[in-house]
Amino acid sequence: MALRQQSSGDAFAPGGEAHDAGAPGLGAHHLDAYNVVLSTIPSDSHTWNLLFLQLLLEEHGCEVTNLGACVPVATLVGESAQSRPDLIVISSVNGHGLEEGRDLARAVRAHPELRHVPLVIGGKLDTAGSQSEDDFLPLLEAGFDAVLVGETAVPRLLALLEQLPAPAARPIAPSLSGLEQKAYADATR
Repeated sequence: MALRQQSSGDAFAPGGEAHDAGAPGLGAHHLDAYNVVLSTIPSDSHTWNLLFLQLLLEEHGCEVTNLGACVPVATLVGESAQSRPDLIVISSVNGHGLEEGRDLARAVRAHPELRHVPLVIGGKLDTAGSQSEDDFLPLLEAGFDAVLVGETAVPRLLALLEQLPAPAARPIAPSLSGLEQKAYADATR
């Protein structure tokens, strides 16, 4: 696993800054689940990887907003800024993650509200199926906190969840089914 360390020594708490709890007075807050935005790169039409990760993250107590396949970078940034996630997970299996992931990371890091949100990418990130962390340094340089590839990708993702600060308090949204969440994400693109 390649994990970029922040100045505070905690990989996911840059500068020791606390997450903003959102606008006051918006109702009850959910304190015990991480809010995760799950997406892929704009050219990746695969969904099986996203469904697997959504189920895995939900089994580990996360609330997941799965934006689906072929998500434009602007949509990812907008949805992430609106939902104020504790973690953004990008999965790609079409072999173009190394190329498209750099622009995606730069766009996420350019948004003031997302600058310090942990951002990870994993899957088959190049057409050669590279497994060496050195092959993916450009993704770390562009703004990803971790690159997860190969047989250890899933265990390392779960280990990263354990390193996250306590989930941020945020208003509880009306309960939507996965299909309703996907329809909402599609409608806002």
